[in-house]
Amino acid sequence: MSTPAAARLPTSRHLADRLGDRILVGLTFGASLAAVAVIGLIIYKLIDGASLSMSTFGLGFLWHSTWNTAQSSGVIGANTFGAGTLIFGTVVTSGIALLLAVPLGIAIGVYLAMLAPGRVGAVIGPLVELLAAVPSVIIGLWGIIVLGPFLRSTIEPALHDVLGFIPIFGTPSASGLGVFTAGVALAIMVLPIIASISRDLFLSVPSELKDGALALGATRWEMIRGVVLDSTRAGLVAATILGLSRALGEAIAVTQLIGAGTLINKNVFTSGDSIASRIAEQFTSAQTNLWTSSLFYCAVVLLGMGLVANVGAQLIVRRFARRQGVFH
Repeated sequence: MSTPAAARLPTSRHLADRLGDRILVGLTFGASLAAVAVIGLIIYKLIDGASLSMSTFGLGFLWHSTWNTAQSSGVIGANTFGAGTLIFGTVVTSGIALLLAVPLGIAIGVYLAMLAPGRVGAVIGPLVELLAAVPSVIIGLWGIIVLGPFLRSTIEPALHDVLGFIPIFGTPSASGLGVFTAGVALAIMVLPIIASISRDLFLSVPSELKDGALALGATRWEMIRGVVLDSTRAGLVAATILGLSRALGEAIAVTQLIGAGTLINKNVFTSGDSIASRIAEQFTSAQTNLWTSSLFYCAVVLLGMGLVANVGAQLIVRRFARRQGVFH
């Protein structure tokens, strides 16, 4: 049987096709340029608003802990601002959130991807993701009513009894509000992000690798540890940094639960404050230009922390990927 020759492709493209290609390139380039422009405008506005505070306090703003909004010239340290306490509170609450959320999120991802029966996974998976849709103000309100009293009466005394010789586990809070409570609330908010990304990462591991490890005699735990977790390390680091970025910028729930402390305290059960919380609390009530500018300076610091975290995540991901031979 003879096969008819295929029709030759047109040597010239229609004008509409060439115009469509150019429109597509223009639209995608415009969208990318718009994203870069928005980021640039945000950075410019923050630095412009913080210029007065930057010129007044310099880099000392980053470690000085005084935040005195008094305007009277007779008050010692009046109209003096420093973000040391706020940076400390931001780092500690975010660290507590990651310390709790990362292992739980990875465990949930492992269960949903490889261990859960079909019907159970179909129920638990959407419920975990639904947790991300709960507004932060609701998490904060629940923290005041339920989480704070529970931590005050149960978890904090238990930690103090067992680990009280460590300064960070000092006397439990009398109100249930403090840095530890805010960190636990942040962990709840970060958990669905890490869990959903981890589950997708584990599902993306080729079944040939998992079946091959089991065929060679590995147990299920050995397969998960040596194949699944090892091949998804870069993605898990990225998920952790994404959760960190979420925790760094949370304001409302932290404002409701952290207690608005003004000092750096080693005891995580005491009250504190964070950068995002301080901005949310005082921006609309700032009465002097220097006060407002100092809040802008805090925003610059917070943006810098987020950028450093994301750049660090990219470097770590590239390092892991290079070890696995992705980058040559």
